[in-house]
Amino acid sequence: MSTEQEKQVSDTLARLDAAASAGDVEAIRVEALGKAGWISALMKTLGKMTPEERQSEGPRIQGIRARVADAIEAKKTALEAAELEARLATETLDLTLPAPSVPKGSVHPVSQVMDELSEIFADLGFSVATGPEIEDDWYNFTALNMPESHPARAMHDTFYFGDNHRAPNGGKMLLRTHTSPVQIRTMIAEGAPLRIIAPGRVYRSDSDATHTPMFHQVEGLVIDRDIHLGHLKWTLETFLKAFFETDDIVLRLRPSYFPFTEPSVEVDVGFAIENGKRVLGGSGDAPGHGWMELLGSGMVNRRVIAFAGLDPDEWQGFAFGVGVDRLAMLKYGMDDLRAFFDGDARWLSHYGFSGLDQPTLSGGVGAKA
Repeated sequence: MSTEQEKQVSDTLARLDAAASAGDVEAIRVEALGKAGWISALMKTLGKMTPEERQSEGPRIQGIRARVADAIEAKKTALEAAELEARLATETLDLTLPAPSVPKGSVHPVSQVMDELSEIFADLGFSVATGPEIEDDWYNFTALNMPESHPARAMHDTFYFGDNHRAPNGGKMLLRTHTSPVQIRTMIAEGAPLRIIAPGRVYRSDSDATHTPMFHQVEGLVIDRDIHLGHLKWTLETFLKAFFETDDIVLRLRPSYFPFTEPSVEVDVGFAIENGKRVLGGSGDAPGHGWMELLGSGMVNRRVIAFAGLDPDEWQGFAFGVGVDRLAMLKYGMDDLRAFFDGDARWLSHYGFSGLDQPTLSGGVGAKA
């Protein structure tokens, strides 16, 4: 190394040692390693050398570059560490400060309503059951008394997977269209007697102000001896009175058809119009009142009980299903289902719930003031 280059290296290292700020270090780096830096100029001389000269000069110049670059990095690290130490010595966190007056984040109305449902039905002796959202058509249709040729399958706009995705039994795979497959799976796994609710996401090809391709349902199932429609009606009345937090709930059961229940009934609830909005309460036959269809239900079909491996002559039961999103819309005054899934923080800050507002039967399952 020439005396001049050695002096430049020594001078650069000395200046780095004396540098007091990151700005000083950066200035030295640009002076030595920048496009017009003196080390960069040395690197450019390699192109004009003979192969023999490059063989000896290349490692020497690279060594100079490495010494200076390593010294710059070490100085930057030392200065950053010193700056952090200084900040830690001067900054403090006052743990006695109160929490923010407005907490960040809130509980989605669907999650809140699911918690409310679980609280109410737990008090009635129900447990919560879950199942896969990617289901095979035996659980989703066949075991629910809907074989391939059954016209009821046309009632569901189903999302099917391709033929390269098949169930172990060779059946088609799909996104479940209801949570009823959970009933079949639970009956097969646990037998009877049984008392469950099955909340969860379901999927159908539909989209407008009251329908979305993905939505939430809760279904209930009771299997026991000597179960009849009176048990179903009492259960639904008790649930709806607790959920809407009013005793003024009047139900009307209308004959209907579902392949997995027989007899089947649609459940209507009485309402009145107040300030342009439907308010549940009173008989729908009273002046100024009406009936609103709320959910489907019925006595579990004998064939469904048999599909689950139980004796339908010994065991009977009832089942019901209702949209969780629709319950939330009714209770909390929302008018467009699509807003539930838009991800608009303004909507959620308005309709969301505090994480501390846990539904309880003693404190009320609805929102706190």
